[in-house]
Amino acid sequence: MHNITKLILSTALLSQLVACAPVIVGGAAAGGAMAADRRTSGIYVEDQNIELKALKKVETNLGEEARVSVTSYNRNVLLTGEVPADESKSKAETLIKEIENVRNITNEIAIGPKSTLSSRSNDTFITSKVKTKFVTENKFPANYVKVVTENSVVYLLGIVTKEEGDAAAEIASNVDGVTRVVKVFEYLP
Repeated sequence: MHNITKLILSTALLSQLVACAPVIVGGAAAGGAMAADRRTSGIYVEDQNIELKALKKVETNLGEEARVSVTSYNRNVLLTGEVPADESKSKAETLIKEIENVRNITNEIAIGPKSTLSSRSNDTFITSKVKTKFVTENKFPANYVKVVTENSVVYLLGIVTKEEGDAAAEIASNVDGVTRVVKVFEYLP
């Protein structure tokens, strides 16, 4: 009888721990990403906070007609997406400037209708092809460069040497479907 009680308690305990597995695995993955990144863990978290605050401001103030993506890397912000008018593009930048600790803004928002789901899916595919090429070419640690694709234009962010940045841009420019490569790097001395 004592063994049956232990078995039941063990099973109950294990069933509760199974729910923790995604949290443990997710935490390990985030820790691994930070370990291979040149940003400090504090800046990594700050970048995530900047992105969340920026998206909230954009959604609240620009409404349904705008589709703006915000990417923060070492507190340097890249704005991409589409807005209906020049005023909305300027307003998006002004809103982001209000966020504490933002060092620089690169505003690449296009004026025009929102991109289609098909276009965004193609951008995701291009991003994955560029990242894969970074790994297979092995000219620099692939995790040093963040890739954002918008309307087939590839934006490269990261803290890199000039040689790493040039290699990343060269590799990205040779990926099928890429129409242009924009370097938004912070260079190491």
